[in-house]
Amino acid sequence: MSLNFSVNNNASAASILSNLQYVNNEINTSYQQLSTGNRINSAADDPAGYAISQQMTAQVNALNQAIQNAQNGISMLQTASGAMNQITSILQTMNTLAVEAANGTENSDDLNNLDQEFVALQKQIDNITSQTKFNTKTLLDGTFATSGVVFQINTDSTKNSQLSVTIAAVNIGALFKGHVSTSSPYLHITSQSLAQQAISLVQAAITSLSSYQAQIGAVEDRLNYTVSNLQNTADNLQNAESTITNTDMAQAYTQFSQQQVLQQVGLAMLAQADQQPDAILKLLQ
Repeated sequence: MSLNFSVNNNASAASILSNLQYVNNEINTSYQQLSTGNRINSAADDPAGYAISQQMTAQVNALNQAIQNAQNGISMLQTASGAMNQITSILQTMNTLAVEAANGTENSDDLNNLDQEFVALQKQIDNITSQTKFNTKTLLDGTFATSGVVFQINTDSTKNSQLSVTIAAVNIGALFKGHVSTSSPYLHITSQSLAQQAISLVQAAITSLSSYQAQIGAVEDRLNYTVSNLQNTADNLQNAESTITNTDMAQAYTQFSQQQVLQQVGLAMLAQADQQPDAILKLLQ
């Protein structure tokens, strides 16, 4: 066994210092993991896990936005349906007025009075259709009667991720199409024959409006089921992502404690190794 005394190179100290730097880096990593609660704070911590977690995070974010899209769609349809309910109520009143006016016991003054209310109700329907809006979009004037409104309810660009619904025009011109015009924009019940005609037209309008509301209600139900499914998917994916990125606090703290002990031992050994060159001075005495 040979002894190598050198003042230019302290191999023992260099080796201990290298190990000590590694332990210090591990301690810094443990500090970050314990303070953030995340095992992966950068790609260097786990390159493969980081790439997977970023993909999962992107999908979770997209799912959460799709949920918001569907909920906005539900709100839009509820707005349209609520307005249609009001219009249906008005049509029911109009039907009652028309039936009353169709009775031969009414005189001309009675018919004129009934007609004034009948026309006023039609004006109110037009007012509702022009004022029913969602995010500045007018819903019941026929804007979405042909092309419809498309809701993005999932995370890709396929048709399966989209849901389209048409919202029919329900103004007086649409409800009584062919029986009103620019010159005569409203139905009248100023005579028994006009009142009898109005009964048929108003009842047909009630039937059509009920059908429109059923269509909207069906789409609203689909959106509600979609929200539930998307929420379940997002929750499960979030849990899966958490198993990759979250810190196992018990394990991390155990490693941290071990690293602290190694750091203290390393510092003590480095102090001892730094004293080795002092032995050379004893040779010179």
